[in-house]
Amino acid sequence: MKKNELTSPEFEEFYGIYLNTLPDDTVLMDQLKKGHDNFPKFIRSIPEDKLQYAYAEGKWTVAQALLHIVDSERIFQYRAFRFSREDATPLMGFDQDDYVLENDSRGATHDRIVKAYQVVRESTIQVFENLDDRMLRHMGTASNLQWSVAGLGFVICGHQRHHRNIIRERYL
Repeated sequence: MKKNELTSPEFEEFYGIYLNTLPDDTVLMDQLKKGHDNFPKFIRSIPEDKLQYAYAEGKWTVAQALLHIVDSERIFQYRAFRFSREDATPLMGFDQDDYVLENDSRGATHDRIVKAYQVVRESTIQVFENLDDRMLRHMGTASNLQWSVAGLGFVICGHQRHHRNIIRERYL
């Protein structure tokens, strides 16, 4: 499925900030696999002494931002899996700042962050590669918002790209 095949009921406008980082012709599975291969290289390119760097008071460190990407993908993947099975149970939201405080980023190394990322992304790829077009269109509710499975997949990709861009622009 391509990003330009999504319709507005499949994602909330708030998440357009992430979707807008992706070209319209982005193919979901290609982008998930591309991230699996390329994002660890980006992580390893960050100087070790920058992992605990925050560009301003009260902002996340680079390690916190990277682990936030992993945490968020876990949650979005879980939502997509549930919705793909036509589970209509509304799912609660999460407070990203509370999660960041508990992600134990102080001792984070490149290896630990890359391993966490790769494990989650491999699982995400496995979930999505087993879904047909019908399942990708299944809808569900999370954080009081309507989502399609495909919409969640593209948000996973765009969320990663969004934070990568912020790290490049503000931290490096």
